Amino acid sequence: MEKSEETDIDLRHPELWDEPDHIRREMVRTMSHIYCHGMTTISGGNISVIDSIGNIWITPSGTDKGSLKPEEVVCVAPDGVFEGPQKPSMEYPLHRAVYDARPDIRAMIHAHPPLLTSFSILHQIPDTSVINEWRQICGQVGYAAYAIPGSMAMGQNVAEEFMKGHDAVIMENHAIVAGGKDLAEALARLEALEFCATTLHAATALGEISIPDHAQNDNPELPAGSQLPPPGPGLHPGETDSALTPEEEQLADEICRMASRACDRGLMYGFCGTVSARAAGDRFLITRERVLRCDIRKTGIAGTDNTGTGLNTWLHVEIYHRLPSVNAVIMARPPWLMAFAVTAKEIDVRTIPESWILLQELPLLPLQALQQGRGEIFDMLAGGIPALMIANDSVIVTGESLMQAFDRLEVAEMTAMSLILGKSLGSVSPLSDANIDELRRVFFSK
Repeated sequence: MEKSEETDIDLRHPELWDEPDHIRREMVRTMSHIYCHGMTTISGGNISVIDSIGNIWITPSGTDKGSLKPEEVVCVAPDGVFEGPQKPSMEYPLHRAVYDARPDIRAMIHAHPPLLTSFSILHQIPDTSVINEWRQICGQVGYAAYAIPGSMAMGQNVAEEFMKGHDAVIMENHAIVAGGKDLAEALARLEALEFCATTLHAATALGEISIPDHAQNDNPELPAGSQLPPPGPGLHPGETDSALTPEEEQLADEICRMASRACDRGLMYGFCGTVSARAAGDRFLITRERVLRCDIRKTGIAGTDNTGTGLNTWLHVEIYHRLPSVNAVIMARPPWLMAFAVTAKEIDVRTIPESWILLQELPLLPLQALQQGRGEIFDMLAGGIPALMIANDSVIVTGESLMQAFDRLEVAEMTAMSLILGKSLGSVSPLSDANIDELRRVFFSK
């Protein structure tokens, strides 16, 4: 265990420093988030944290999960004794069993998100390998046989799946349990898995889902010895990370607001999604990896220069270097756009005038376009295309400002949603060539 020599505190788990007030606040904030984002109901779901001496802090039974208060969180001692007016969640045996089985798991979320619940009642498991980021965050998902809620049998069934190395488990005809080294990691797994499930459902309207080969992060279609970059750009160890200037502090605040809004709009979630913006000189700011986008602070924003070559930043570095007019880049994996990405279907943005005016095109490039040394992404962006899709990976959106990039991302996702939902209603009719010519004259002629 990594500890501070001065304080003997476990540095890897700052929310588990045996500070009851901190633990309670983090649990309330997490429960409020999953409730407000439709992943559980007033009476459903439960959250727990285990501290270093074996106390399990768990949400209470029979209370309003949408208005949970810190003082309502129940502390259950290792011997099972608890104090206070509130009883621990009826699912306490499940949490206890998993913690006993997996000492590395320090936080758990049990919830009933609608799409994962659908998989639960279909007795299926979402295939996270459709997008490498989801696979790396969630891993292979386990499946636990049905048992009565709150029973020792259910706890044992779930714990057995965690013992196999799974960090998230679908519960037959029930829902989902996600674990992590802390609440942030558990929440990131829960959200990534729910958005994966949403994408897989939406993709059924488009065609056959493509499963890329992610074995050891190698792709057989790439040249020997090449490697795809790890998920999501962000500051890579060893690259420049200096203190922010006053002007960059303001820009960092704007990035944080945009990332938080993206989560509210379903465009980002958990650790998924990257926002960067050009600063003065050769510098730009970028969101760090493995930081919750819904609650990102300025400490989650890194300042770096425009010359780094690390796999985690090279894409943003190259865009800012080659395209002086681009001042913001967003890379995201929203569910409806990803439905097109995992089925290798291009999106016709000629749905409504706004979609075409803001995007004009939304081309789809193969996953191999992310390989360093390839130029398709930059050639298309330089040719006037502001956004593009990468098969089985993400959507990349650029703008002259953060607001413009965000606007394009939001419109792209709503366009994808409209197209998929429209297919369930009938035949989609795009804008005609004459309509497009008229829009081009009015909005783009000088």
